[in-house]
Amino acid sequence: MKTSSFIFPLLIASVPTLIHAQEVQTVKIGLAAPLTGPQAFYGKDSQNGARMAVDELNEKKIIVDGRQLRFELLSEDDAADPKQGAAVAQRFCDLHVNAVIGHTNSGTSIPAARIYNQCGLPNLTPSATSPELNKSGYNTTFRMLASDSTLAQAIAAYTVNVLKLKTVAVIDDPSASGQGLADAFRTALRNTPVKVVTQQYTNDKAVDFSAILTAVKARNPDGIFFGGMDPQGSAMLRQMEQLGLTRQKFLGGDGICTQGMEQRTAGLKVQDNVVCAHSGIALDRTPASREWKKRYDAKFPGQFQMHGPYSYDAVLAVAKAMQAANSVEPQKYLPAMSKVHFAGVMSNVQFDVRGEIKNPTISIYSYQDGKRRLAN
Repeated sequence: MKTSSFIFPLLIASVPTLIHAQEVQTVKIGLAAPLTGPQAFYGKDSQNGARMAVDELNEKKIIVDGRQLRFELLSEDDAADPKQGAAVAQRFCDLHVNAVIGHTNSGTSIPAARIYNQCGLPNLTPSATSPELNKSGYNTTFRMLASDSTLAQAIAAYTVNVLKLKTVAVIDDPSASGQGLADAFRTALRNTPVKVVTQQYTNDKAVDFSAILTAVKARNPDGIFFGGMDPQGSAMLRQMEQLGLTRQKFLGGDGICTQGMEQRTAGLKVQDNVVCAHSGIALDRTPASREWKKRYDAKFPGQFQMHGPYSYDAVLAVAKAMQAANSVEPQKYLPAMSKVHFAGVMSNVQFDVRGEIKNPTISIYSYQDGKRRLAN
């Protein structure tokens, strides 16, 4: 009997392998800053910091509510102008972005904050320091650095206790750039031995300070406090040297505590008279901050000013709140902003009930041989 051997072919059902691609959720981060005009280098620095954070978050492939987040940066130019800033704020509301990093100046941030509050949009300024910003009580407004009140107290204490000046002149820029700082400095000097002998006013478009400085020279103060930004501060310092105001300390806040100030006043004898207060630690103080600066310089060579670390941390703060709330919707993650707490580039990032950064660090800088150095 012949036995037949049947070989049954193995039929492999070609069942398609369903590879479920991770659903992607686009998160739009608005960036409001002066990207044109004399303060464009500040705005570009803020934009760079935010761009770094967005790129790094996208590399990490963060998952929220089961979807991978893809962060997208939308930049708008407010030209450091309050009216244009308000228009930018309304545009971001209309676009339904998920958060806004900005604005750069106090004068643009204050009117914009009202608009963001009306549309329930969290906004984090990397640089606006006026105490008025958070007096409105908007729960949508957050500040990434110390306010003018804190900066002014630090520079006033240094003026009294270290420099031991007896008289100062105050030059106030109450425009979008310097709003609030000079007032805070005068307040901080109350009940101290230092007397304010004259007060002068300018603006963020001025280039000629000869009349102001001539009036100041007549009072012969020991120091001159300028509540403004470095495009005006550097020109003012140059004109001080020309007018023979060479013994006076030139005091200010973070607006004159920039690499731009250092570069624009290079070669001036009076550069060594500059003393300024800046929120946060010096970038060379910790390994983490040094590494961050190295990454920034590699990505944006020659563009660092001072606001980049704060806009970087602001984007991270938003991302952490979204993760904590498991939602990218502003009304859902906004309550989680009060629980954000992490080690940022310049300081610990944690907000109080008013949206102010908790326990800000203040660094005092002076100049020696053409180089800015930590003084405290």
